[in-house]
Amino acid sequence: MKDIQKEYYGNRVLKGVNLNIKPGEIHAIVGENGAGKSTLMNILFGMRVIHDTGGFEGEVVIDGETVVAKSSEEVMQLGVGMVHQEFMLIPDFTIAENIKLNREITTENIVSKTFKRENLEFLDRKQMNAEAKIALDTLGMDIKETTKVAMLPIGHMQFIEIAREIDKLGIKLLVFDEPTAVLTESEADNLLKAMKNLADKGIGILFITHRLDEVKAVTDNITIIRDGEHIKTVPTSEVSVEEIAGLMVGRQISIEQNEDMMSEAEIDALETILEVRNLKVNMPGEEVKGIDFDIKRGEILGIAGLAGHGKIGVANGIMGLYKASGQVKYNGQPLDISNTKVTLSNDIAFVSEDRKGVGLLLDGSIEDNIMITTMQVKRQFLSGGLINKALVRKHANDMIKQLDIRCTGSKQPTRRLSGGNQQKVCLARALTQAPKLLFVSEPTRGIDIGAKKLVLDYLTKLAKEDNVTVVVTSSELAELRSVCDRIAIVAEGRLEGILMPSAEDVEFGLMMSGEYHKYMKKEAN
Repeated sequence: MKDIQKEYYGNRVLKGVNLNIKPGEIHAIVGENGAGKSTLMNILFGMRVIHDTGGFEGEVVIDGETVVAKSSEEVMQLGVGMVHQEFMLIPDFTIAENIKLNREITTENIVSKTFKRENLEFLDRKQMNAEAKIALDTLGMDIKETTKVAMLPIGHMQFIEIAREIDKLGIKLLVFDEPTAVLTESEADNLLKAMKNLADKGIGILFITHRLDEVKAVTDNITIIRDGEHIKTVPTSEVSVEEIAGLMVGRQISIEQNEDMMSEAEIDALETILEVRNLKVNMPGEEVKGIDFDIKRGEILGIAGLAGHGKIGVANGIMGLYKASGQVKYNGQPLDISNTKVTLSNDIAFVSEDRKGVGLLLDGSIEDNIMITTMQVKRQFLSGGLINKALVRKHANDMIKQLDIRCTGSKQPTRRLSGGNQQKVCLARALTQAPKLLFVSEPTRGIDIGAKKLVLDYLTKLAKEDNVTVVVTSSELAELRSVCDRIAIVAEGRLEGILMPSAEDVEFGLMMSGEYHKYMKKEAN
């Protein structure tokens, strides 16, 4: 891609970006949310939004030929594939059916032969399943290809998206857009190994990510974009994580250990705000099978665990989003976890891990998304039964400033925001409820390192300065250890234990694998 420039309604969002990827190279492109990465990919794939807004300047060259694509299908036929940050799977289809979607393998039958019509042929499910399994094996996925996608946890769905792309014939370049954002550390390691294997086969890989440690681990070269400008392209071996972060945001950024964490004795002395006993949650792919724990007022409690082991199900069950049972007491009083509105009215807020499916009204404006829950539950932002638009806008603009939401204004549809900025809108909506207890699932998913620090610092401020109790569910164990007072580990749907963030790495590893108590018993003997 040579000297790529793009303007939206007088606002120049790309200002001469160059990108060069060779066969077998893993090339990272990094930048803050809103830096222009998504627009650059829209240009590469000939997306309609580019052509409907005046096109672009510059040149796209694939295999030595200049390409002027009017659709993503044209680009895909040239051997370019993309694994999107947001899933594009059909829940009621099996894994194999999703992998082979629009490329189904068929076999003739008597009807198709008689009428000489291919659309009357039968699906060759045996061959489709076999080829899908090869793609899954390449990614190290030990899962049946006949499993329905609706039954999978989010982390597994990401692997299916990738499997669909690598199953295609003639792939020369694969674009990975935040592929590890929803994966645990072990799953992410498997994916990075798969990327290396693909590169070894001569496939070029463009890796878009905010996880700079992964950039250092697998890439050959890095291109850094800031505010639409091409800042630098450099061999990965010649730059540190800190230097990359500084180039991305124009300042040095690092996520450091929170110095205000409470000791075990201090936590024990705190009043209990939420008491959970025998919680069971029927959440597909994240089932909780009966756990007990207490949350202390004013603490930051982390919930960690491998994908599919139930960590995501805990908050979803307490908030009433999935069928749940057990005894939950809030401030000493029973809480009806079957009624989401009742939970919200008790000053309990929730930021979902599924921002597009649960967290946002995608066609609504930023300001509407921020105020909607508080208006419905607490009847705020109303005057004489009507929405006070001036009050809504003022509050939305305050939240946009506090959380650094990159947008054209509070009336911009959330669908038009980058993934990271959509996540910030979800957080803004929860904070607008002025919660006493805040559940946050995967709060930094798809957010660049600068915004990640902002969000983590803000959660810390809520707990330490505003006395909000915060429960953070995350696949990013290092982040949990940097901000949490305690970390609960969920394995196989049960509470394996609760650790202080300063605990040894081996303790976290054993608990997350469900082997901690077996190991300790063996050591005792």
